Amino acid sequence: MKFVLDTNAMQTISLFEKLTRADVKDCVLLPDQVIFVVQEGEIGKAIGKGGQNVRDLERRLKKKIRIVEFKSDLLEFVKKVVAPLELADISLDGDAVILSAKDLKTRGLLIGRGASNLRAFESIVKRYFPIKELKVI
Repeated sequence: MKFVLDTNAMQTISLFEKLTRADVKDCVLLPDQVIFVVQEGEIGKAIGKGGQNVRDLERRLKKKIRIVEFKSDLLEFVKKVVAPLELADISLDGDAVILSAKDLKTRGLLIGRGASNLRAFESIVKRYFPIKELKVI
């Protein structure tokens, strides 16, 4: 999959890499948060000791920070994207990924107000895998 990063995203990635020394694969800038996708095995380095890097970045960017570890397996990657939320089950149905929430609260958090969380998760996964949608049941 090919996608284009704008100047703002590239500057944000540069700051992130300078602070954390972790390899960034992607950066998604949302109105209220920034989501970084880091290479496999780089998650610990990216978060920093006791979450220090995340706190520094949140202070500098004045936004919430989420760090997701890339996985080459679609279902594993989806689990990483929705973490820390826990899924009862995850499966592939054609070109849709079906997520089963373990309880009603988790289901609500997965979907978000106006499906905002679900669409954000979906946009990240679609950058790497040819899926049509994420569905929560």
